[in-house]
Order: sequence, then C-alpha cells, then structure tokens
Amino acid sequence: MTEKTTDLIVVGAGILGLAHAWAAARRGLNVRVFERSHTPLGASVRNFGQALVSGQAPGRMLDLARKARGLWAELAGHAGLHLRQQGSLLFARSEAEEALLEAFQAGRGKALGYRSELLRGPALAQLYQGRFAHHRAALHGLDDQQLYSRQALPQIIAYLAKELGVRFHFSALVRDLAPGSVVTTEGVFRAPRVVVCSGHDYQTLLAEQMAALKPQVCALQMLRARPRHPLDLRHALLTGLSCVHYGAYADLPEAEAIRQAIRRDQPALEAHGIHLLISPTPHGDLIIGDSHAYGSDASPFNAEAVDRLLLELAEHTLGGELEVVERWQGVYGCRGPGPFSVTHVGDGISAVLMHTGLGMSVGLALGEQVIGDLYGPRGE
Repeated sequence: MTEKTTDLIVVGAGILGLAHAWAAARRGLNVRVFERSHTPLGASVRNFGQALVSGQAPGRMLDLARKARGLWAELAGHAGLHLRQQGSLLFARSEAEEALLEAFQAGRGKALGYRSELLRGPALAQLYQGRFAHHRAALHGLDDQQLYSRQALPQIIAYLAKELGVRFHFSALVRDLAPGSVVTTEGVFRAPRVVVCSGHDYQTLLAEQMAALKPQVCALQMLRARPRHPLDLRHALLTGLSCVHYGAYADLPEAEAIRQAIRRDQPALEAHGIHLLISPTPHGDLIIGDSHAYGSDASPFNAEAVDRLLLELAEHTLGGELEVVERWQGVYGCRGPGPFSVTHVGDGISAVLMHTGLGMSVGLALGEQVIGDLYGPRGE
C-alpha cells in the first residue's frame, strides 16, 4: 500500500464533508476527501435543496442558518451554482394554520428578527397569477434559498478540486482510523487531523463512539413530478403541516390546534410523518415529499399509499395535476443528542454528524465553525 501525507483528511463528500473541506482549503490547508461511492449518493443529493432560515428553531440552529445563508451566496458565486434567492412560501390552508402564522409574525418572528412577511388578500392573489389564491395566507420567508442538490454537489466538488486544490478519492472506502493515520482501499494516508462526516453510517468508523449518541436513521419517500400545466415556480413551497415539524413554529401554543386537526381529520399524515415540501428544479419539474419513518436502518420498501397522500397534498397546494417522473427514498441520520453533534475522539480525530434533515440549511456554517475551532479564524 502507498503512504501519503496531507494536512486534513475529510471522510464523506456530502454537504457536511464538503463544508469542512471548503473551510479548510480556504485557510490554505492541503485537504483530501474520501468518499466510498463514485459520487455523493446520500442525504445531500436526495433532498429538496432547501436552505431555510425561516423555519429554524431559535438559538444555535437559527444562528447557523443565518451564517450559512451568506456562505451559500459566496460559494454559489465561486462554483457557478443555480441558487434561487426568492425565498420560501409557507401556505396556511386552515384557520388554525393562519392563526399560527399570525402569532409567529407578531411574536417570535418580530422579536428574533426572522425576515418574513405575511401575505393575504390581494398580495396572496397576485402570486403566480392567482395559482395559490385558494389558501388563506402565505408566510414569505425572505432569507430562504434553494438549489438543485444533484447538480450543486458535483459543481462544488469541481470547484474545490480545480480552484482550491482539494484532492478527492471516490470509490475509496476508509477502513480504519488511528491517530495520524487513515487506512483506505487506496492505501494508507497520514494527516494530523481527520474529520469524519459519514452521514447515517454509524458502523463503519468510530462505531463505539457513535453508538453512545443513540442515533437513528430516517427514511423518506420522495417524488419528482412535472405539472401538467406549466408553472414557473421560483420559490420553495411548504404548507401549514410544517408548522408542527419545524422548530420556529412547533412549540408555539397555536401549533396544538393544528396537531389536533391533523389527528382528527387526517391521522395518516401524522402516522407517516408527512409534511409537504416542494422544490423547483432548473428543468421545470418539482421535487415533492416527504414522509418520515424512523429506525436503526432504513427499510428499502416504499408504500404507494404514502406517495398518493403526498401527490394529493401537492396537487391541492399547486392547484393542478402532476405527472410523476421519478421516485426514490431519502435518508438521513436523526434523533441523536441534538440537531447535530461534534465528537472529538482525541488525537486529532473528530466526527461531525447531523441528527436532523437540515444539513443543507446549516452545514456550511457548521463546517466553518468546526474548522475555525481547530485551526483558528480565516484570514481575509
């Protein structure tokens, strides 16, 4: 086996691994990234590409999302990403959902400086030539951004490799770690520091340390569909169902009325953990989801009944029929000690894991934070 030396080794080329590689390379460090598949295939390319600020819980997640917003704009400029910056629209379908949006806007939203506006009446009716006028209101999250992950990640990789000299090793499995040494299928590599961003793989590396976090895996049913009547959608879309899932809203008193209505009128939505998200791609179709099923592993089997629920919700939200062109299963790590964890194993080895599906929203800032803690602030 060959032996090579570098400043930092990153394990995993999902958005979190790339965030750490970018932060380190911008400090002038020599970085190598190892990815077991031929291209990123995990959570980072199976998602909606929504980088949300408006839905984040107050505290560290909101702070990270705000920092990540500027980093996304900077990275998009360097890497040529198709970054939509028109924000998101969260639609209220019922009186209870509208009441929550009103309470959020007047209370927490104003107090903590969430940049959003509540659209009703003529302002709502004017959206997309009245396409969404059947809703009661819409919360326009002004700071929210969205990109097409399948295209964005390869573009980021190309930028890091060409412009910042990051060395990527794809189809290369990291078999073992030791202080200063990484054993891979391409040989032994040495580095004083290693950062493991292995997503929902809790068994290949640092299994004992990861088991102590008691993480689980979340599987999600996802669709890509094409509107039968063209829609030039420029916003990420959510509905009031997200108000009982996202931390910015879920603990407000008004959220309980929404939960009770779901349990009474649509219990299958709660049973399958469904809350509707819709993201436009640059090609005129839409990414639609999602459901949530939790366990130690992700079952490979999707339920058609869940897809039908998602499609019905999406068609009602969009006010038109959809043609499905692709189906897949999303997956991410979840239910650890918090929304993310940074575990310093010692002797220069750290594991950075997301325990929620918000890696696109906060990952760039988290990577900058971890690398800053290891190497100090970046010089301008």
